Amino acid sequence: MEYLKDKSEYFDLDADFKPLPKYGHLSEKTPEYTAVESAIDAAYTPLWAMPNFEAFRQAAGDLDAVMPPGGPDRYRDVTTELLQFPARDGYLNELKIYKSPNVVPEATLVYRMHGGGFAVGRHEVDGTENVYAATNPNIVVVSVDYRLAPEFPFPRPVEDCYDGLLWCKKNGKTLGINPEKIILAGSSAGGNLAPVMAIMARENGITGIIAQVLHFPTVCHPKFFPRDKYEYGSYIQNSENPVLSTLRMEAFLRAYNPNPRPDYRQSPLLAESLTNLPPACYDILRDDAFAYAEALKAANVDVEIYGYQGVPHCFPAVIPTHPNTPVFYKRFNSFLTKHATGSGHGK
Repeated sequence: MEYLKDKSEYFDLDADFKPLPKYGHLSEKTPEYTAVESAIDAAYTPLWAMPNFEAFRQAAGDLDAVMPPGGPDRYRDVTTELLQFPARDGYLNELKIYKSPNVVPEATLVYRMHGGGFAVGRHEVDGTENVYAATNPNIVVVSVDYRLAPEFPFPRPVEDCYDGLLWCKKNGKTLGINPEKIILAGSSAGGNLAPVMAIMARENGITGIIAQVLHFPTVCHPKFFPRDKYEYGSYIQNSENPVLSTLRMEAFLRAYNPNPRPDYRQSPLLAESLTNLPPACYDILRDDAFAYAEALKAANVDVEIYGYQGVPHCFPAVIPTHPNTPVFYKRFNSFLTKHATGSGHGK
C-alpha cells in the first residue's frame, strides 16, 4: 500500500523493550486468541496489500455485521433505515438509524461514530454494537457516515460528525429522540471522534450530552503524546498485532492528517481542560485510553474503565466467540441502560 512504510516514525521498534509496569501485562495473549491469530493475520494481510485506501474499502466490502453466538437477531429485534443530512458545505452525508420495533417516544440518542482508522469502513464496522444498543427500547442509535481520509482529511471527518450531531438535535421529532439525552459512542477511530464531539459540544454550549462510550480509542497523536505523564508502551509491545500493527496505525494517521499539530480535535488528551465533560465508559486495549481515563478522572469526570487481557484491537468483532465478548457487550449495555433511563440532562 502506498501509505504503508517500512519503519515507524515515532517508535524504535527494534529496541530491547520490556513490558511497562502498569499495563504491560495486558498483552499476555489468551489461548483463545493464540488459536486464531494466524487466521486473523491471513484475513487482514490482503487488505493491506491493496494499492490505496480506496481499493482497501472495495476489498473489505460493507456487509452487515455478524452477531456473536447468543446475541440478538438483528433482523427481528432491530429495524434500520437510512436518512441524509446536509453538512456545512452542502454535501449530503448518510445516517443509519437502528431502533427496536418497541422503541419508546423521546428515546435517548446514541450517536455513533464508526471505526476504521478514519480511512475505511461505514456504519457496519460497529454494527454489532449498534444492534445490541438498539435492542433497548429506550434507545435510538444513529450512525454517521462521515467522509473518509485521505480524500477528506482532518478536520473534515470531525466537521461531518459535528454537523450530524447538530442535525440530530434539531430533528429530534423525526428521529423519535429526546435532544437533551444524547450518548456519544465510538470505537477505534470513532473512539477518537466521540470525545472530540464531547469537548466541542461543551465549548460551543451544546446541551444534552449525558455520557460517552469510548471503545478501543486513539486519543492522542503519537507525535504529541505526553510520555512524561502517562505510561506509553503499547505501540511497541503490540507492534506486530495482525488487526492493527504500529505501521498500519501510522498509515491511518498519515492519511487522516499528514501534517499534524497539537489540536484537541485530533488529540483530545491535549485539550486545555477536560472538566465538565459527561461520564465515560471504556472497554479498552491499552495506553491511549488509560491515559485519557486518568486525565478525565483528574478533571473529576466519572469514568468506568475495563481492560481485556491478551486480545487484539476491537476483539468482540474480530473474535466473536471469545469468552470476553459477551462480557464486553453486557458491560456496554449496562452503561447505556444506566444513562438512557436516568433523568439527568447533559452539561
